[in-house]
Amino acid sequence: MKKFNAHMKFLVILIVAMMTLVFSGKSSAELTVTPNHDRISIDFFYHGSSVSVRGVSDPDADLVIKISAPDGHQALRQKGKVGGVLWMNVGTIDFENVPSLYFLASSKKIDDILGSDEMAKDVLGYEALKEHVEMKPVKDENEKTKWFGEFIKYKENSKLFSVSSGNITFSQKDGKQNYYTLFDWPYQAAPGEYTVTVYAVKNNRIVEKAESKVRVEQAGIVKSLAGMAKNNAAVYGILSILAALGAGFGVGLIFRKGGGAH
Repeated sequence: MKKFNAHMKFLVILIVAMMTLVFSGKSSAELTVTPNHDRISIDFFYHGSSVSVRGVSDPDADLVIKISAPDGHQALRQKGKVGGVLWMNVGTIDFENVPSLYFLASSKKIDDILGSDEMAKDVLGYEALKEHVEMKPVKDENEKTKWFGEFIKYKENSKLFSVSSGNITFSQKDGKQNYYTLFDWPYQAAPGEYTVTVYAVKNNRIVEKAESKVRVEQAGIVKSLAGMAKNNAAVYGILSILAALGAGFGVGLIFRKGGGAH
């Protein structure tokens, strides 16, 4: 009887383990992410673009979608009154471990679907980003909060930062849930590689992730001019001067023709 119970106990443990593997395998294959661009070209007529993100998700999960640049250095100029009269740059706040671009979209308000620990772990939301970055010189937490707020305003005005909720569209097809959202891609975004990450959330915890990349590259004459500016600064400078002189000469001719009637 004891042997039978031991065998039964082992069998139950084995079945539970197998079921766990099956369901965890199904879960990891459930979430997918596909941007409409894996490459954005900056050419002569480039004025920004759009990036749509779509995929398949668990019908019972909320979603958070993040597009971000690699962490790096950013700077914010401090403005103040000099002599009590003129507003001028009076210093610089340096930011470390901060992306140059940060987009976040969620199916619901992120504070309602994720705990602070989970947000901090994957740097989701402005509060988590504030704790993640290093700022100097700042005297205390109040000053850090103040200048981080100014930094966010500057980035949002430049169309490089955005946090929003409720703008992920869901649809059902072939027994699966599909999701879709669209981001306006600003022309200010620098060339480089950006990471698109989709998080599936249940019970205030991230249960799954899927990731893809978007590369922004210079192309055509823009790439040639950028290469010239980097590798042949003297030639680039001469061409810039000639182009400016040519433009000025053309404008002068236009005004000269227009002035003949007076």
